Amino acid sequence: MVKFGLQFKATLENVTNVRPVGEDFRWFLKLKCGNCGEIPDKWQYITLMESAPLKGGRGSASMVQKCKLCSRENSIDILKDTITPYNAEDSETFKTMVQFECRGMEPVDFQPQAGFAAQGAESGTPFPEINLLEKDWTDYDEKVSESVGIYEVTHKIVKC
Repeated sequence: MVKFGLQFKATLENVTNVRPVGEDFRWFLKLKCGNCGEIPDKWQYITLMESAPLKGGRGSASMVQKCKLCSRENSIDILKDTITPYNAEDSETFKTMVQFECRGMEPVDFQPQAGFAAQGAESGTPFPEINLLEKDWTDYDEKVSESVGIYEVTHKIVKC
């Protein structure tokens, strides 16, 4: 079992506590087979809510799948306790937001989409529905009369 960390980086304007919301949050990943190196073209998502049994009764994982090329059974599990918000002081630096435990596969790419939330850095105003598919998000915090935003969203995947 190998652990991989998804590191998030963005420029935050007047917001903090950027985080995925709920157990149904979808982590969209491209996954590489560790046996044959196959990387499917399609994005696949995993959530905390979904769980599949591992072969041989060895527990469960967020996703278990057979490689279409070599037929090897691989799995990936979200480590719930590693999910961490990205805060104002993290702005413009890479920070691990979540870790995945992988057996026979590894995440090679991530696509942020809907399901993120944040709050105003000064006001605490909640911004509950943030979509980062375009790598930028903007809004207006009426409590403090300031624009807020998340810009230049990037990521990298590292071995833990």
